[in-house]
Amino acid sequence: MPRPPDALTPAGKKRRLSIYLDPDLMRLLADFADRHEQSRSMIAEAAIASFLSPDADERREAAIVKRLDRIDRTVQRLERDTGIANEAFAIFIRAWLTATASVPETAQAAAHAKGGERYDKFLEALGRRLAKGPKLRQEVGDDIDRSTPDP
Repeated sequence: MPRPPDALTPAGKKRRLSIYLDPDLMRLLADFADRHEQSRSMIAEAAIASFLSPDADERREAAIVKRLDRIDRTVQRLERDTGIANEAFAIFIRAWLTATASVPETAQAAAHAKGGERYDKFLEALGRRLAKGPKLRQEVGDDIDRSTPDP
């Protein structure tokens, strides 16, 4: 139920409100007021007005929409990167299967051993690249940027 205006306060004149603040919150308010060279009362009034404003919900919704848009762009980038990785892997496998000759049965044991060595070296190189080198998606992005003609 709304309170009636104070009979002793003229209409349109500000009225006093006494509140208690947590010491940390009071310190933050004082620091903010000092930095912006404004009174604590004016800052508290603006904060309360903002909190009670009907467009506060709209601002909150706009902030949420902004975050969701950022998440959506991140997911789209992840989908693109996964697509690039899948295509690169498919091209590699097709080229490897096309270019690799069958190994005669007499040399299969040596081929398996050599394959194991190469695989271990591959894992080492992959580990080094993931730890410090540029990522494929960065190289592909750079290649695409360079191949696109300037307007």
